[in-house]
Amino acid sequence: MNVLLSNPERVFWLGLMAAVGWAAQSFSAPASLASAPPEDGGKRPVLVELFTSEGCSSCPPADALLARLDSTQPIAGAQVIVLSEHVTYWNQLGWRDPFSSEAMTERQRRYGEQFGLSDVYTPQAVVDGAAELVGSDEHGLAKAIARAASAPKQQLTLADVQSYGGAVHFLVRGAASSNTLLMAALAEDSVQSSVARGENEGRTLRHVAVVRALQQMGKGVDDGRPLALKLPQSNQTGPMRLIVFLTSRDNGHVLAVSEQAIAR
Repeated sequence: MNVLLSNPERVFWLGLMAAVGWAAQSFSAPASLASAPPEDGGKRPVLVELFTSEGCSSCPPADALLARLDSTQPIAGAQVIVLSEHVTYWNQLGWRDPFSSEAMTERQRRYGEQFGLSDVYTPQAVVDGAAELVGSDEHGLAKAIARAASAPKQQLTLADVQSYGGAVHFLVRGAASSNTLLMAALAEDSVQSSVARGENEGRTLRHVAVVRALQQMGKGVDDGRPLALKLPQSNQTGPMRLIVFLTSRDNGHVLAVSEQAIAR
């Protein structure tokens, strides 16, 4: 697998070609998708991860699309749970993304291997760990979310979520399985920054659900076992989100996901 740290131009053009035409201000799911809820009539949670960077001029339309998905929840039958994961390989090109993390870069590289991609790129969306596409592809993302929402999911719930002592403490309840991994993420609800250099110079960029901590909590779900995730060092004082999700150790697909807001 080639590494894009030495090939940022290809990242730019991949994102640019797909981003053209996707800067609309409202998310309009195709009618055929908006009218097709799961057979049980409920809303199924679907995890959408966006790999992005403030150094990438093709990323703001994808960031805006993720925010609209989060706020409007336009896909019938789906509860869209979003994560914005900022990578580091654009940082060398004039602007250091203040929300970027090597952990997010490594997570994207693992997805690249899982999907058999020759390169990673931004903006990239990953839906339930099972499908990947350009993050500004509105129609494609709507289809992928609707498809994910039509499949059964395991139950996963959060309980006793409390923030104290520099960490978020919680319990997770759900089906136990030794062939799964339980992941937990802390994400800042909403952030913005004024970009002083690079491809987005002069722009004020806004993001939702920006991941500041992501950690594997163990194999499967151990009901009743207290868990904790350390709060990140941050100048932000607003609310955060705790997102937990269960993934298959065989293929990385998301089998269950839940979230809860955390006041700070």
